[in-house]
Amino acid sequence: MTQQPQNQEPEIPYLTRTQVLVAMGVTAIILWIVSKICLQFANVSLLSWGWNDQDFVVGIILGLLITVLSGVAYRFNSAYRRSADYYLEIVLKPLALPDLIWLGLLPGLSEELLFRGVLLPALGTNHFAVIISSVCFGVLHLSGPQQWPYVIWATIVGFILGYSAIISGNLLVPIVAHIVTNLISSYLWKIKQLSVKI
Repeated sequence: MTQQPQNQEPEIPYLTRTQVLVAMGVTAIILWIVSKICLQFANVSLLSWGWNDQDFVVGIILGLLITVLSGVAYRFNSAYRRSADYYLEIVLKPLALPDLIWLGLLPGLSEELLFRGVLLPALGTNHFAVIISSVCFGVLHLSGPQQWPYVIWATIVGFILGYSAIISGNLLVPIVAHIVTNLISSYLWKIKQLSVKI
């Protein structure tokens, strides 16, 4: 009996533009509800945040730095590149360029509210809190059994965002960094895919 060769690449579950946008919106709402429940019933205080020009600029710079590091990892680590391409193919392929604004804003606000705004203070705003919140943040990005390189990268980004929140004392820094990273990374990936088609 001959054995059939197994396909190493997972089959990508293509979604429609509407499905991706609805999934992003529903996920953001769920994370917001979980955050509100924790703040209301678990006796947790939200990490302080407010508008500050300096922290806003720090968030932009940090977002650019994370984007550059992601680009380096994408270029030189083939396992991460395959994992990132798989994840981004699911999320970005169906979206139009204007939709990327939602991809920046919704996760940037809702994920930072929960993981850095609520979870960090709930766990003690220390190294342990950064580790646990970062691992949880990474696992949120698990979309399949072969996606661990992407999860590891998201966990590393969680460390960076967690420490930026603790050092600055302002949730604005990781929010802005997260939004900037999502916007630029998704735009560059989308433009690359569109140029390949041409």
